[in-house]
Amino acid sequence: MTDRADQIIDALRSGHDHLAALVRGLAPDDLTRPSGAAEWDVSQVLSHLGSGSEINLANLEASLSGTAAPDGDFNKTVWARWDAMSPAQRAEGFLAASEALVSRYESLDAQTRQDLRIKLGFLPVPVDVATAAGLRLSEFAHHSWDVEVAFDPAAALAPAATELLLDQVGLLIHFIGKADGLGGRRGSLAIRTTSPERSFGLDVADKVSLIDEPAQPDAVLSAPAEWWLRLTTGRHSPEHTPDVVTLTSQTLTLDDLRRVFPGF
Repeated sequence: MTDRADQIIDALRSGHDHLAALVRGLAPDDLTRPSGAAEWDVSQVLSHLGSGSEINLANLEASLSGTAAPDGDFNKTVWARWDAMSPAQRAEGFLAASEALVSRYESLDAQTRQDLRIKLGFLPVPVDVATAAGLRLSEFAHHSWDVEVAFDPAAALAPAATELLLDQVGLLIHFIGKADGLGGRRGSLAIRTTSPERSFGLDVADKVSLIDEPAQPDAVLSAPAEWWLRLTTGRHSPEHTPDVVTLTSQTLTLDDLRRVFPGF
């Protein structure tokens, strides 16, 4: 598990450095462009990432010190402060807050990375460093895409994050997938990804679940792994869907899958 924690922390570092370099080069008008996140401009995405960095760091520090995790009131105070910032302040604040969180993860020694359990307010039990950092990586990678796609319609998730996130997407698939997106129909899909190559299944019935690849699927989805991940988080509009994405089926369409994964 330490190896996985190491890989995730390394991916957080490379992701931060990449996005930070982009943010430092943005003009004031760039910060108010529409982002890939519905109803948020670029500065608001950076505000979300910056406030999330603060909250994640507070949870990490509480677990390291053995004190109570910050409560919901703490989170609301952080969000309110960031909401009140100007676009330029959000960009500068993101750079500092994200760097602080990544540096703190990097400072953890091997034993701590293995043994520490981190209390997160939205989960019932503390989780290990790999899981906590992995959840942060998912949020960071997808919101980085939200920023990048404002300037590059062909933007993709960071390769360093994609394989790691592909291994953990099943943790949240029950929560982010909406079985009623098929309008009462059921469906089983074979999912075949590239970069990296993986094969598995998706079952849409009473709930949405990842399964082994079915022998007789209702559909076969072939897609880059990063697009599959973006699909599951609602970042799947036709203009941001590569031509190499294909769905072979007589009963299901890509729009059906978009309804199963509407985003947050």
